[in-house]
Amino acid sequence: MPKLCESSIEIMAIEELQSLGYTYIAGVDLAPESGERQSYGDVLLMGRLKAALVKLNPALSADIIEGAFRKLSRIATSNLLADNEEFHKMLVNGIPVEYRKDGDIKGDFVQVVDFDNPLNNEFLVVNQCTVVQNNNNKRPDVILFVNGIPLVIFELKNPADENATCHKAFDQLQAYKQAIPALFTYNEICIISDGLEAKAGSLTVSYSRFSAWKTKDGMCEAPKFTDELSTLIHGLCTPATLIDYIQNFVTYEKSQTEDKVTQVIKVETVKKIAAYHQYYAVNKAIERTIQATKSDGTKKAGVIWHTQGSGKSLSMVFFAGKIVRCLNNPTILIINDRNDLDDQLFDTFAENSELLCQPPKQADSCEDLKTLLKVASGGVVFATIQKFIPDNNDSIYELLSNRDNIVVIADEAHRTQYGFDAKIKDIKDENKQVIGQRIAYGFAKYIRDALPNATFIGFTGTPVEKQDANTPAVFGDYIDIYDISQAVEDNVTVRIFYESRLAKVNLTEEGKQLIEQFDKELDEIGEDDEATAAKMKWAKLEAIVGSDERIEILASDIVSHFEDRQKVFTGKAMIVAMSRRIAAKLYKQIIKLRPDWHDDDLSKGAIKVVMTLISSDKPEIQKHHTTKSQRKALALRLKDENDPLKIVIVRDMWLTGFDAPCLNTMYIDKPMKDHNLMQAIARVNRVFKDKPGGVIVDYIGIATNLKKALGFYAESGGKGVPTETH
Repeated sequence: MPKLCESSIEIMAIEELQSLGYTYIAGVDLAPESGERQSYGDVLLMGRLKAALVKLNPALSADIIEGAFRKLSRIATSNLLADNEEFHKMLVNGIPVEYRKDGDIKGDFVQVVDFDNPLNNEFLVVNQCTVVQNNNNKRPDVILFVNGIPLVIFELKNPADENATCHKAFDQLQAYKQAIPALFTYNEICIISDGLEAKAGSLTVSYSRFSAWKTKDGMCEAPKFTDELSTLIHGLCTPATLIDYIQNFVTYEKSQTEDKVTQVIKVETVKKIAAYHQYYAVNKAIERTIQATKSDGTKKAGVIWHTQGSGKSLSMVFFAGKIVRCLNNPTILIINDRNDLDDQLFDTFAENSELLCQPPKQADSCEDLKTLLKVASGGVVFATIQKFIPDNNDSIYELLSNRDNIVVIADEAHRTQYGFDAKIKDIKDENKQVIGQRIAYGFAKYIRDALPNATFIGFTGTPVEKQDANTPAVFGDYIDIYDISQAVEDNVTVRIFYESRLAKVNLTEEGKQLIEQFDKELDEIGEDDEATAAKMKWAKLEAIVGSDERIEILASDIVSHFEDRQKVFTGKAMIVAMSRRIAAKLYKQIIKLRPDWHDDDLSKGAIKVVMTLISSDKPEIQKHHTTKSQRKALALRLKDENDPLKIVIVRDMWLTGFDAPCLNTMYIDKPMKDHNLMQAIARVNRVFKDKPGGVIVDYIGIATNLKKALGFYAESGGKGVPTETH
């Protein structure tokens, strides 16, 4: 092959792409005089695009094709991201057109790409293609055209130049976005490489969100010193993979934010694309689900274990979006075991509803759930598992649908309430007096009663313990594992460091013994527990942990530690308290030390308490009451690195599924263990700018339980440690 340019990495990339079936054209051969483009300002290869539209839509007239072509080629507003999203809709769903037939106006879609037969499309690799816009003359290194559309752009740097890094390649793409935005109107994936590293990312994400592609086939990870660009090209750019990826693994996430000055609500969009572990895991899950839904299938698709912070919620969205296309208009039921988790996951799905081809719906009541599931087809439904409680203390739940194209997705699938086991439970009257007994089953049994032919799939951020028989019985075996070690190595999450400050606060020997003595019960009992014996044990420990002297010392140490941390690395913090009383008391003591942190206005102030309340709570606790919408506003404040809200105090809320990348410190003053502990500490493992890691500060003595958590983590096949010593 003749020398194409000075950069050997560019030649290598082109040769790799040719081996995958791409046709090579030099950029100079796409000059206007070639007939491929009318001017250097054109980023579409007009003739090739028109030919593809005619080929893929043989039933439509030339006039209709011409109208569709004009609509696709004239996407040009001042908002690049909006243009890019508009194009993506046309690419995936087809270009909407209207025409008159037999006196009536008909609607149709002109297909741009053949997603069913990837090789029925034209794939070109072009290097050094000149694009001129607003007198800016640029030549991107490599562009991949599909049916004449520039879907993928490569920016490559010379590996021999120590100053030519991946980050410099990223910066170059940002400059191109400003200089020649028309090219990025049609962009799906951006790829950067310096010959040593290679990463892929979307149009909108920061450099830290560009990620490597670690496998060529999804079966095994590439060896440590394998050429990363070659792996990425073979793994992501193979024609069939690229077409599948663009159709099912690109989303435009919408979130609402309030302008703090004008108080106007605006919608912000972020374009997100799947990381390699999400892509392969979802496709494995799709294959397993399709098999499980068949008439002779097991109805158990399996479990995906992807460690917290690695994009599990988005993987669930990608799975739901693709399974909707693969099955015959299925009903998707997503279940959680807590209201706040249900809300968080519902929000994620709602923010990515375009990928689902329908808006998700959240069941407000048991009756609403029944209505949403008693349908002939379709629907993405959210509900807490507790809504599957039979009427009138029955042991059987009513049949809602016997269709086999229903998929039940369970978040955190290892939880015990997903089981089938029967228990004897008391029946109580309105005065809470026992008047009889009934047989109660795990909720999995009731869902099976309601949806006997549904297929179950589980997603979890923590492993299934070996002795847990319920999870495999309900969901099946592991589909895919992505553990802490992989996530940290891939820079998907950051390390978590453990710091004990138990010696800084006065936890009495009695308190330490109580924690050890009741360790087994701690995840089963709490301040709302009705069992008298359990409540007495809990109250005794809570009184010790929440004593006036200890809270004063605790508040003082947290304030000084937090302020010292801010001098080193600016970030936000979460304090986990044992009870509502302690949370309120700790807040009062902290603002006594730092009065300027307090503000009665929820939109102001540096510290807030976030928790649910009950009617019997005292006034000093009640004043921290917030509504669902107010908690959502506080969540947005905490996620905003520029908002003055720096610290939140919680009891249970936001310890699972809550994602605030700028959160880098967690102060734990509540006994926790196993899954609950691992999920809680993962709140600080999100990637954020140059954040080196998250810190867990222990005031209650969780070190032993962290070691136990590591034990069952390793037993389950996971690599990496939940925390490292600070």
